[in-house]
Amino acid sequence: MNNVNSFRFDYNNMLAEFVGEKEGFQPSELAALKPELDKAYATVEAGRGKGMMGWMDLPYNQGEIVAKIKDCASRIRSKCEYFVVLGIGGSALGPTAVFTALCHLKHNDLPKEKRGGAPKFYVEDNVDPERMQALFDVIELDKTVFNIITKSGATSETMAQYLAVMDRLKAAYGENIADHVVATTDAKKGNLVKLVAKEGFESFVIPDGVGGRFSELCPVGLLPAAVLGIDIDGLLEGAAAMDAKCKEADYTKNPALMAAALSYLSMQKGKNICVMMPYADSLRYMSDWFCQLWGESLGKAVHLDGSPAFVGQTPVKALGVTDQHSQVQLYTEGPFDKVITFLAPEAYRTEYVIPTGCEDIPDVGFLGGHTFNELITAERIATEYALTKSQRLNNTILLGEVNANTVGQLLYFFEMQTAYTGAMLGIDTFNQPGVEEGKNATYALLGKNGYEAKKQELDAKPAKRADYIIG
Repeated sequence: MNNVNSFRFDYNNMLAEFVGEKEGFQPSELAALKPELDKAYATVEAGRGKGMMGWMDLPYNQGEIVAKIKDCASRIRSKCEYFVVLGIGGSALGPTAVFTALCHLKHNDLPKEKRGGAPKFYVEDNVDPERMQALFDVIELDKTVFNIITKSGATSETMAQYLAVMDRLKAAYGENIADHVVATTDAKKGNLVKLVAKEGFESFVIPDGVGGRFSELCPVGLLPAAVLGIDIDGLLEGAAAMDAKCKEADYTKNPALMAAALSYLSMQKGKNICVMMPYADSLRYMSDWFCQLWGESLGKAVHLDGSPAFVGQTPVKALGVTDQHSQVQLYTEGPFDKVITFLAPEAYRTEYVIPTGCEDIPDVGFLGGHTFNELITAERIATEYALTKSQRLNNTILLGEVNANTVGQLLYFFEMQTAYTGAMLGIDTFNQPGVEEGKNATYALLGKNGYEAKKQELDAKPAKRADYIIG
């Protein structure tokens, strides 16, 4: 019988024995990498809980905060019909990924009793004006709790959303708005801490050393999950189970370290694109969350010593079987510059039998009596086969079932793979200078104090030529 909490990383099709000697790796190449793997492992372990690696302690140090989260979530569930996260980056991608993985796929369309008493859930992670208006068109303000998530309280997108929400709340309730807002922010510094004190909001702390893209297993992700009725203890237990596997120094026994080794070798061989392809709608937004984690962590211009690096691997999201009909042609016959990771449950949480019919049409009738489970699994295996036959590197992550434990394992696996890979590349895995440049330019364009020099820099750039614009 399948272990519903199992996690398996199958890298057979990364090896020359299966994908061919031209593209695949020899075991000897992995063995030759052992000194670098040992160093990366030691670097990550030495950093555990320090600096921006506080996320490594999250499976173990949140007993009191989990109890507080559960109490708050219970109160929110009892009083609201809509729960809205205001955030961007990891503050939005993580909650969305876990919500999609562990709640009903049509959650917001169900009546409340079929949602287990949970509110409808929305994550607002963009500043498209039409989207902001659309949110207010579908929620009832008096039945809504907003969770604003930003460590600095200076994130322009999130704070613009906050201002829009506060304008509506204060127009409706005057100063009596505290019951409608929960803040998740820094313990001591930043603008949101000041607003918490001023407005009397209930608040949760984003721990030191936990950056946005590594924050799903702290209150950033745990509070929304608890409000939705998700087993947050199970998430943390799964993360701890994966951490136990990752404490193994031997790369042949540590799944995240092996994944990092193969990622590193792939980049060395010019495989500059990694495709995340879940074969389950429940896991589709894991790709979005992974794209930020991988791209923002590894895409760096300099090494730790300041020398030029220009490293990273472009993450691409695809959905099986949908994107077999839109992207797989490129993956099987296009450039040899990609690694495809399949992500799937070994057992789906529902079995759906395909009815019989159309027996006089063989191309259709053969499906009758099979299940959708068999069909989607066969399509994944067939796509893996086609890629391998075409000598395209691919690997597979199999979860026993999509549940809180395995999702916790998956999140922590990707975080550890990222940390190991960054250590091997010799970069700062946890900063984001390229993002900051864009933020600073935005502040300058909107006239924020202190950004006058950046505004002058923008004004001095060459003007666009009209004859290079068509239409």
